[in-house]
Amino acid sequence: MFDVAHIAKLARLGLSREDEKKFAKDLTAILDFIDKLKEVDVEGVEPTLQATGLNSVMRRDEGIKRQEESRKKLLANAPEAKDNYIKVKAVFD
Repeated sequence: MFDVAHIAKLARLGLSREDEKKFAKDLTAILDFIDKLKEVDVEGVEPTLQATGLNSVMRRDEGIKRQEESRKKLLANAPEAKDNYIKVKAVFD
């Protein structure tokens, strides 16, 4: 049917023999449930792309405008600043 050790290897998971037995049991239960779902008559049922009805749950990525006094305090406490920005080490070289 399936080999848990092979699946674990493909997923780069290190499993003990006990884990393999446990996951074999769990995987068998999942596959049995999928077989049960295959018996359901879905004729005429439209596919559902999403269930919430929301168009977008993301907010716009915008900076927050600070008052001049707050900006000066922040920059004064920064280890190093340049051109009204906090200077940090480069992430990419």
